[in-house]
Amino acid sequence: MFNYILFFTLTISSSLFVYLIHHYAHKRQILDHPNERSSHVMPTPRGGGLAIVIMVIGTAIALVREADLNRALVYIACGIMIAFLGWRDDVSSLSPKVRFIVQSLVAAISIYVLGYFKSVTIPLFGELQLGVVGIIITFLWILGLTNAYNFMDGIDGIAGGVALAGACAWMFIASNMGNNFVFWISFAIAASSLGFLFHNWQPAKIFMGDVASTFLGYTFAVLPLLSADEGGDALMLGTLIMWTFIMDAGVTFIRRAIKRENVFAAHRTHLYQRLVAGGYKHAAISLLYIFLTLLAGLLSYAWSLGQIYAPPLIIIGLPLIWILLSRYAKSLKK
Repeated sequence: MFNYILFFTLTISSSLFVYLIHHYAHKRQILDHPNERSSHVMPTPRGGGLAIVIMVIGTAIALVREADLNRALVYIACGIMIAFLGWRDDVSSLSPKVRFIVQSLVAAISIYVLGYFKSVTIPLFGELQLGVVGIIITFLWILGLTNAYNFMDGIDGIAGGVALAGACAWMFIASNMGNNFVFWISFAIAASSLGFLFHNWQPAKIFMGDVASTFLGYTFAVLPLLSADEGGDALMLGTLIMWTFIMDAGVTFIRRAIKRENVFAAHRTHLYQRLVAGGYKHAAISLLYIFLTLLAGLLSYAWSLGQIYAPPLIIIGLPLIWILLSRYAKSLKK
């Protein structure tokens, strides 16, 4: 009963914070103006995700005594650094160079204290030892997911909805692992994201902003490191839970790089953007991504429990779903 009351309290508190941020953003003209990448047509306040950051960091601070002190403090410090960088970018745009340098520093500090992935477990194939290469993979994983989450925050409800679904999956996995710190961090993300969605569901009154999209990307990137001792399963579980954002951002990045396009320039070629161009409403697309995240979360949880049906569905079913969705989106009239 206590957990339900706490979840309700965090959700309402987050919603109230977003309401206050909405008025502050309007007053200070912290607005997201439409451009060629945008899926909205009117200037809209941004930075509402600051409420999520406050709820999650506040929860982490309250749990410091119950967690490994160094690991908890590094997550809090690095999370605040990423969020502050994002907030500065929301208020007055920062250069990509500054963002890259700070994010790289955060990734390096996280690896130094939290460790790195020394192996990766591939469904149906087993564990693959990474050795020193694991440091590079972990660095790219943290830096990549931090930015991929930001890239995917492009339509009403998608970033908050996937955060809610992904956090729920991590709550079950952390509970199974007996990791209280990861459980309560995930709990806070789920509750605060739900509170944010009251204001961000189509039609959105306020956007999440870089303050939370990069913070959530960083958090979901380091949850595997916080949940296990550099085990191979941790990286795979983290990848599976965020698979929709990783696939959409990753495939789009690779496709544009092959075409020698400027991969950092604004565009409308993500799968979710093509679905919007094809006539689908933001709410429908966000629900699709939420459902697919929950599906991956269930398979991840089943795999963590040793269920034999999970690996075949993961390695065959999820890629097949993505291929079918991509072909369908390509067939839509623009």
